[in-house]
Order: sequence, then structure tokens, then C-alpha cells
Amino acid sequence: MTGQFEEFHAELRSVAGDLLAKDRAVEWSVLADAGWTGLEVPEHLGGAGATFSEVAVICEEMGRAASANSFLGSAVLAAGVVNALAPSDTRDTLLTEIAAGSTRVAVAFEPFEFVPDAEGADRILIVTDDGVVETDVTVTPQPVLDETRRLAIVTAKGGSVACVHHFDGYPQAQIRRVRDRAATAVACDSLGLSEAMLAATVAYAKVRRQFDRPIGSFQAVKHACADMYVAISVSRQLVNAAVRAVAEDQPDAGVKAAMAKSYACSAAVDVAGKAMQLHGGIGYTWESGIHVYLKRAALNRSLFGSPTTYRKELAQRYL
Repeated sequence: MTGQFEEFHAELRSVAGDLLAKDRAVEWSVLADAGWTGLEVPEHLGGAGATFSEVAVICEEMGRAASANSFLGSAVLAAGVVNALAPSDTRDTLLTEIAAGSTRVAVAFEPFEFVPDAEGADRILIVTDDGVVETDVTVTPQPVLDETRRLAIVTAKGGSVACVHHFDGYPQAQIRRVRDRAATAVACDSLGLSEAMLAATVAYAKVRRQFDRPIGSFQAVKHACADMYVAISVSRQLVNAAVRAVAEDQPDAGVKAAMAKSYACSAAVDVAGKAMQLHGGIGYTWESGIHVYLKRAALNRSLFGSPTTYRKELAQRYL
């Protein structure tokens, strides 16, 4: 990545961090006004004409702030699926509406369970082996431990199909790309929340005193923070590789996405757990806020496939 893009991403990260720090719950209209819903929408359709690399920056900041919004389902997944459709006026209209924020779209993969941001969506795109289908559905909210995400079960009513969209190219390849995007986006989120937990823990260890000295001076605390840092460093390398592979549509994008998702999301649970322990008794209280990150990390670990599933997939390469 050139210095020019690094500088742009740093500026985007700073702006996103400032906006998300104001309020944990961010409305869809705010995301649209910031231009985030149309990052990957072509400029002539009202978007920014950016790539998944820029989307990944926002996903990471979402995790760092443990932000509650519809960005994952109605922007990241929606734009990815619609961009994968064959060119048509219908596709362009939908992309324009996503960029403008006038239409909230949710994406459901079979078996339509735990669909992000389906509740309140204007349109639901159901991804099948042959294409993308729109039909009458019932959306049932699915409460989970993580209160920063809104998930639902989508059930087709069994009526006639309202609309069928065809993929641009081989359907299975396009579906795989969309799933790789989803996995990588969640890995970015987990990386951001891991870094937030390490920063909070280090700051706390500097001011919390025991036996007339900061707890950060104790060897056990130093080692625990070092372990957190190492895990995050490995996550950063894997996530960066996955983001680049997905953005550039590299042949091994699926492998890199699987590695990032399986490691970064598992590491985030461990990092958040260590953060809670190192905060002592206050870490287990509602006031500390660490529980929010731990619950989000736990959901990220299983969303769009568990680490075990991805590791089995990776292991097949060596059989």
C-alpha cells in the first residue's frame, strides 16, 4: 500500500473515530450523511467509488467503539451482494438508494438464521445457489447476548417470488466472494475491539495502585499485556492480508479470509477476557463497559462461521 493510501486511511480512521466516539448507537441517516453507506458504490451512482480497503477501516473503527448500527448488514453486505449482480437498471437503482441511505437492505444467507440488520430493513436479499431472490418474508428478531448487534430469523412465506437477480458470472464464485467479505469485515471489527481493550487495560494499569505502586509495574500484569499485544499483532497481519486479498479479488482470498476470521475473532475473546481480569473487580461491573466488548467479541467469533469451521476448511488444503 502506498504512502498516499496510508495517509488517506489514517484520515478516514480519525474521522470515523471522532464520529463514533460521540454516540455508541449511530442512526442509519448519520452513516449515510458520512458517506459510509456508499463507499463501494460507483461515483456516477452517488457513491464514493472506493474499495473494500476503505470499508475495512470503518469496520475496524466500529469494533473499536463497539458501535451499534446497521453498517455491517445494510452497507458492507448489501453493497457487496448488489455489486456482484449482473449490470442492470435495477442494480444501479438499488446501489444509488444504498448510497443515499434512502433504502436499507439486509442480506440473508441460507438457512436465513441470525441475519444482521434484517429487522427494519426496507428490502431483504436472499442469496441462493442460483442468484439473489426477493420475496415475501417474515422477520423475527433473534435476541443475543451482544446488545450492539440486531439479528433476526428470516422466513419465506411461501408465496410467489417477487424478483430474481442474477449474479455477474459464476454464482458459486460470487457467493464465495461475498462470504469472504463478511468474514473479513467481522475480523476487522474484532481487531478494532481488541486494540480498544488493550488500550483501556494499559491505561488502567498505569493509574490503579496496589501496595503503593501501579499494578502495571507487576510482572504478571506486564506479561498479560504483552500476550495481548502479541495476539493483536498477529491478528493485524492476518487481517491486513485478508483485506488486501478481498479488495483485489486475489485467487487465495478465501484462504486469507479464513485465517483472519478464525484467528482474529478467537484472539478478541481472549483479549477481552484478559482485559476484564486485569481490571479486577471493577472489570466485572456494568460501569466498566468491558462486558460490552466481551459479548461483541463472543458473537463475532461465531458470526458467519466459527473458528473451528474455518480451521477445518484450511486443513483440507493439506489432506
